Amino acid sequence: MYRVLYTTSMTSLVRVTKKKIMDQLNLVFDPEMHISIVDMGLVYEVTVKKPFMVHILMTLTTIGCPLFGLIEEDIYLKLSEMGVERKNTIIEMTFDPPWDMNRMTKRGKALLGI
Repeated sequence: MYRVLYTTSMTSLVRVTKKKIMDQLNLVFDPEMHISIVDMGLVYEVTVKKPFMVHILMTLTTIGCPLFGLIEEDIYLKLSEMGVERKNTIIEMTFDPPWDMNRMTKRGKALLGI
């Protein structure tokens, strides 16, 4: 008799890479602007420290943005879909350098008509 001792879902067997994390972050939308936080230029750096340890350095358009909680929860949700647990995700907020429209991607600017 064989016993299967897997405790993780099949999605967690996917290799976590910076590109895959960025792809997931492209699915996280700024609630006011309705474009991704990547296209907004809010994500400064993504680092995969271990197979399932992710560090995200990001900013907001303004200090004290009341919508950060929504963005943060969506980040955790999108990363969990690829097997990265909340406890293995560090979201570090910085305002240095401060965000400005020059940080937006070409796509983000086009979506806003800039």
